[in-house]
Amino acid sequence: MTPTTMKAVRIHTYGGPEILHYEENVPVPSLKSDDLLIQVRAAAVNPVDWKIREGGLQNILHHTLPLTLGWDVSGEVIAIGSEVHEFAIGDTVYARPDIERDGAYAEYIAVKASEAARKPAALDFIHAAAVPLTALTAWQSLVDAAQLQAGQTVLIHAASGGVGSLAVQLAKALGAHVIATASFVNTGLVTQLGADQFIDYTQARFEEVAKNVDVVLDTVGGDTQARSWPVLKPGGILVSIVNPPSEATAIQHGVRSAFVFIQPSGEQLTAIARLIDEGRIKPVIHTVLPLSAVRQAHAISQGGHTRGKIVLQVADSLPTRSFTHGPHGLPRTDGS
Repeated sequence: MTPTTMKAVRIHTYGGPEILHYEENVPVPSLKSDDLLIQVRAAAVNPVDWKIREGGLQNILHHTLPLTLGWDVSGEVIAIGSEVHEFAIGDTVYARPDIERDGAYAEYIAVKASEAARKPAALDFIHAAAVPLTALTAWQSLVDAAQLQAGQTVLIHAASGGVGSLAVQLAKALGAHVIATASFVNTGLVTQLGADQFIDYTQARFEEVAKNVDVVLDTVGGDTQARSWPVLKPGGILVSIVNPPSEATAIQHGVRSAFVFIQPSGEQLTAIARLIDEGRIKPVIHTVLPLSAVRQAHAISQGGHTRGKIVLQVADSLPTRSFTHGPHGLPRTDGS
């Protein structure tokens, strides 16, 4: 029988980490005809979570309070809507759900079946939860917006972060030449992820090193975005996931621009899962915390300079396959 109440972290107003409340007896989400009800095993923390918590996206999103945050999830299907045929109860899945609905900082979440995909077989729930939002962002930036091709050169900013670390690997899987920026301490990590050229932004100005680039992936914005225009070759493209680039500035430089605000896609997550199971992409974990430590997780995320993703363990029990961190924070699953 499907439970009627659950534990969840909710906000009842907008503000700092102190407004995150770990609550019991929260109603389990109702199931629509095209939904899956997922028992959450793990949920990842992303900057969009605390931006919503602070109220900074109210002009874009239309949430009703109280709100459960968190839009990166892995877990098991425990119920399916009447119109769902591609999933079955007991399937292990991962998803980046609709950000307009309640999120994954909870024991259960309802998501559209079209937003979910079967969890990569190579990953446990913790690592699977670290994938959807960042991998979809990288995919929609490099594949959809930039149409990155084999042999082209891409400059990826903040390459050790959540999106950057996935973008480096995806770009390499696409056959591109990757130039990556990060601080010196992340040299080993970014190089192991596949970067062909590393730029320590604390010691060198990237625009003086990178030249004739086909694609710039801007995950930082501000001055970094402004300094990125000259590195592009004519007809190149600057893709930002932070703030919309100026079309006028792009025209002045003879290049193109795009802004990506991630959209859910089970189809793309299925393609990403294949790359993961082929060993071509691996998520990077910064730290794993219990759901009850969500305020700490938000503080770490807001502090910046994370290496990969922050993941919240939601279910009390985890898969029997344990995990550790390999060299430079890369995941290594026992037995693989």
